[in-house]
Amino acid sequence: MGKFYTEITPELKDFIAEQQMFFTATAAATGRINLSPKGIDSLRQLDEHTVAYLDLTGSGNETAALLAADGRMTIMFCAFVGKPWILRLYGKGEVVQLDSEGGRELHPLFGSIPGERHIVVLHVESAQTSCGMAVPLYDYREQRDLLIDWAAKRGLEGMKEYRRLKNSVSIDGLPTGLQD
Repeated sequence: MGKFYTEITPELKDFIAEQQMFFTATAAATGRINLSPKGIDSLRQLDEHTVAYLDLTGSGNETAALLAADGRMTIMFCAFVGKPWILRLYGKGEVVQLDSEGGRELHPLFGSIPGERHIVVLHVESAQTSCGMAVPLYDYREQRDLLIDWAAKRGLEGMKEYRRLKNSVSIDGLPTGLQD
């Protein structure tokens, strides 16, 4: 059965650390709801009420636009091995630019990854576990390096140009706040 929490407990922290991927969900008052899978070792728990992940450049920048428009965010983890569990972290998200004071403070937690765009911080207001008994079992092989390789080949200036062309507005026309 599901259970609500007011913070990320040690048990939830351990569960998060075991997962190879997570999903982010954001929405504005109108328009599309965005749900994005995330991989690569990009998520860190900062304390019992805060997690952050290094956001990498992708085909869009929906999360940034929707956080600027509304701020609500959910991060979900599913156990594909072991205990059949689902964990959702609910709260307010914010985009932290890498060249800001906050970005310079947080960035060392992640190391540098080609294609890094900004850091997304979730201020966790509540957490919920639920059964994952219908979630399939999968065998983890490895993370894909394709996005990192693609970004490395483009280089810093190529990535800035790509983000300017593809990441400045959401698919619903909302500004992303991109600061390249």
